[in-house]
Amino acid sequence: MSMRELRRPHRLHSGDTVALVAPAGPVPEDLLDAGLAQLRSWGLHARVGKHVRDRHPRLDYLAGNDADRAADLQEAWCDPEVTAVFCVRGGYGSMRILDHLDWTEMAAAGPKVLAGSSDITALHDAFATQLGLVTVFGPMLATKAFVEDEAAREHLRRTLFQPESVTILTRSSAGALVRGRARGITYGGNLSIVAGSLGAPDAPTPPERGIAMLEDVTEDPYRLDRFVTQLLRAGWFDHAAGIALGSWTECGPLADVRAVMSDLLGGLGVPIMWELGFGHCPAQRTIPLGVAAELDTDAQRLSILQPALL
Repeated sequence: MSMRELRRPHRLHSGDTVALVAPAGPVPEDLLDAGLAQLRSWGLHARVGKHVRDRHPRLDYLAGNDADRAADLQEAWCDPEVTAVFCVRGGYGSMRILDHLDWTEMAAAGPKVLAGSSDITALHDAFATQLGLVTVFGPMLATKAFVEDEAAREHLRRTLFQPESVTILTRSSAGALVRGRARGITYGGNLSIVAGSLGAPDAPTPPERGIAMLEDVTEDPYRLDRFVTQLLRAGWFDHAAGIALGSWTECGPLADVRAVMSDLLGGLGVPIMWELGFGHCPAQRTIPLGVAAELDTDAQRLSILQPALL
C-alpha cells in the first residue's frame, strides 16, 4: 500500500482504554509502574499484556518468547475496547515477532494508535505496509525518556490528545546540513532497524515523495556509514524530497557523525536538517510517520501539514 493512502487513527480522550505491550526487550518493573501511573493521570485505563513482565528463558535481551510477545500485541490490537497500543520499551526484538502476527485479523480490528520508537520502527514499517496506518514515533512508557523527562512526556501527550497543537517540530540545536525547503510524507525511524528490514517481502516501499526521518543510538560512525550506504544502494532515498536527522546519542563525537552524514547524503540534492530533536535525546519530540510534512532548514523546523490523529 502506498504511504500516500495511510489512514490516521482517532485521537485519545480521557476515559479511553489503552493496552501496553513489550514486543522487544525486557521491561524494568519500576519504570513500567511509574509509566502506568502517568497514563492513569491522563485519565486513561491501561491494560498490561500478560507477557509484558516476562523474560525469555535463554535470550536475556528479549521480553518473553516471540510467540508470547506477538500474542500480546495481537490480542491488544484486536480488543474492540482498546483505542491505542503503547510499546513500553525498545531494545531489540520487534522484528522477530512480525511473522507471528495475523495481519488479516488485525486489519479487521480497524484503525487505532500505535506508539513507540527505536526498535519499534520494525512495527511502524509493518503497520504502514500491512494495515495502511499512520503511527506515532515517541518516547516509551517503561523508559526514563517517558518517566523522568517531562518535556518528552508532555509532547507525546499533546500528540495523542491534541495533535493539532504539535504540528511544528523544532529544536534550538537544529541546523541545516543542506539548506532548502521540501514537502513530502514522513517515513523512516531508527536507522539500524530500517536498514535491517531491507529485502524482507513485507518491507515498506518509501513514498513517492517523502521526508526521510532517521536517528540512532550506540552505533559507531563507521556502522552508521554502513547502514546509510546500504539504504543508498537499495534506493531507499531515491524518492526523498528531504531528510530530517534526529539524535545520535552515544554514537561517537557528533562532529564525526555529521561528517558521515554530510559525506554520504550531502550530494543527493535535497534539503537535510541536522539534530531536529527526535530519537534518543532529552525533550524527545514525538513525530508521526506517514503524514504530509514540510521541512524548512532556514526556519529550523518540520511542519506537520495534517495532524497525526483525527
